[in-house]
Amino acid sequence: MSHGFNPGFSEFRRSHHCVIVSIVGSAKPNLAGSPATMLKAPEHQVAGHQARDGQLGPLVDGSGMFYKPLQSDDRGATELAFYTSFSSDPQIPAQIRSFFPGFHGTQLLHASDGSGLHPHLVLDDLLAGFRLPSVIDVKIGSRTWLPSSSDDYFRKCVAKDIETTSALLGFRISGLQINDDRGFWRPGRDAVRRFNSNDVRRALRRFVSSDPAASDDCEPDCAFAPAVYGGSSGVLSQLLELKSWFEVQTLFHFCSASVLVAYEKDGSKNGDGDGGSGGARVRLVDFAHVAEGDGVIDHNFLGGLCSLIKFISDILQGFCGESSDAKCYLNGDGKIY
Repeated sequence: MSHGFNPGFSEFRRSHHCVIVSIVGSAKPNLAGSPATMLKAPEHQVAGHQARDGQLGPLVDGSGMFYKPLQSDDRGATELAFYTSFSSDPQIPAQIRSFFPGFHGTQLLHASDGSGLHPHLVLDDLLAGFRLPSVIDVKIGSRTWLPSSSDDYFRKCVAKDIETTSALLGFRISGLQINDDRGFWRPGRDAVRRFNSNDVRRALRRFVSSDPAASDDCEPDCAFAPAVYGGSSGVLSQLLELKSWFEVQTLFHFCSASVLVAYEKDGSKNGDGDGGSGGARVRLVDFAHVAEGDGVIDHNFLGGLCSLIKFISDILQGFCGESSDAKCYLNGDGKIY
C-alpha cells in the first residue's frame, strides 16, 4: 500500500490563512429564518467549547447535522484540510471511514457568540437518534502537542498532560454523562480533570452501570458491560478494529484527537453496535492537531488506544469472572483481545 499523503492536506497546511479567507468569501450563508430557532447548542455535548453563555461553539439542526465553528488560526485550517483530504483519500478503508464523522463541506452561519457570520464545518451529528444517551469523550495519547507547537502551547499541553492521566495512562477522560430514565450523572469539568487512574477505572465502570446516580460509595455494578463493551459489535470490538488500522497506517498522526463513545441503555439491551437503536457507537473526533504521518506509525495515538482497550477489557474480564454466561468474548478462541 502506498504511504503517500493526499497532496490536498499539505497544500491546505501551507496556505492555512488563505483557506479560512476563501471559506469566508465563498461559503453560502445560512440566512433563511432566525438562526436561534433553527440551530441550537448540542444537548449532550460533554467536552470542548460549548455554544452557551455567549461563547463560540458548535450547533446542531435536529436533522442530523453538526456545525463546528472553524477556529481562525492554524487549527481551523488544519481541521478543514484533514476532513478534505481524509474524505477523498482512496487509501482509507470504508470500514475505517465509518469511525469518522461524515464531512459535508463548510457553511457560513450566524455564530453562537453573536459575532456575526462565521465559517463552520458541516459534519454528521454523532448523537443523532439518541434520546437519553450516555456519552464519554476520551482524549487519546500521552502527548497532546505537536513538535511544531509554539513554546507557550508546548508548556501548556505538557502541564495538562502531567496533571491529568494523559502522561501516565496514555489517555484522559475529557468529559462524560451517564443517562437513563432513572438517573443522571455528569461530573463537572474540574472534577474530571482531577481524575487519577483509579477515578478513570471507576468512571469507565460507572459508564456501563445500572444506576448512574448512585452514591460514590457504591461500587458500580457494570450491568451493561457485556452488552456495551463486549460482544462482536461492542465498544471493545470496535476499538480493536481501529487498533488494527493504527498498527499499519502511516498517513496521519492524530495528536489530541478523541474517542467518543455513546450508547442508550434501552437500545443496548439489543446489542445494536451501530448505535442506530441505541447500541454502542464509537467515533473519532477533533482533528485540529492532525499532522502528516510521513511514513511513520502514530505510536502516540496507538499506545493510548491500547491503554484504553486494556482498561475496558479488564472490566469485561472481571464481569466474566462473576457471571459465567456473560457474553464478553470477541474472538472465536474466547480471548478479549
